Amino acid sequence: MRENKPGPRDAYHLILDAIDVGDYRPGERLVESDLADRFGMSRTPIREALQRLETQSILRRDGRSLIVASLDHNQLAELYVIRAELEGLAAALAAKHATPEEVRVLLDLVEEDRARVNDPSALARANRRFHKQIHLASHNRYLVQQLDLVHRTMALLATTSLAVEGRGQAALAEHARIVAAIEAGDDQEAREALKDHISRAFETRLKVDAGT
Repeated sequence: MRENKPGPRDAYHLILDAIDVGDYRPGERLVESDLADRFGMSRTPIREALQRLETQSILRRDGRSLIVASLDHNQLAELYVIRAELEGLAAALAAKHATPEEVRVLLDLVEEDRARVNDPSALARANRRFHKQIHLASHNRYLVQQLDLVHRTMALLATTSLAVEGRGQAALAEHARIVAAIEAGDDQEAREALKDHISRAFETRLKVDAGT
């Protein structure tokens, strides 16, 4: 018998992580009892977590059921616009405030990701770590909170643009450019490099959705 049972916050992150890794796809129904069994907890924290995710528009109502939300074209465009601006700001602040240790971590992440370039799922997970490290290196807690919300919404995208042939290699080159600017303390270049990175990712996703 476990002494420390997960609380509502734990249930929230467990469900969110499951959506993020694709265990639950847009349009898929989430059943309270099934989630309780999966995560080995009572239905009360599951219910509270589901309500929180609905409030954040990660889940939506379909009759009496809660399903994983999906993004239409306009929502996707809006998401990428705000993501580019906030991520660009994070990179600019990181260029000013990142510690030498944080810069070394970013450099190491870029090098480590070269081994994942042919594994889109692993690269997508690594990509989230890379961006999160930049957010933290901005040393602005309010910006980090807003970017966490943006990246939670990114979990509603059914596929990763990194699965497109050649995109993984291009993304790594873009990451290297971003880190070089942060290391050099060039806030303007860091901002532009990251905004360009997001723009190229959005363009790739649009092509995928268009079937081109």
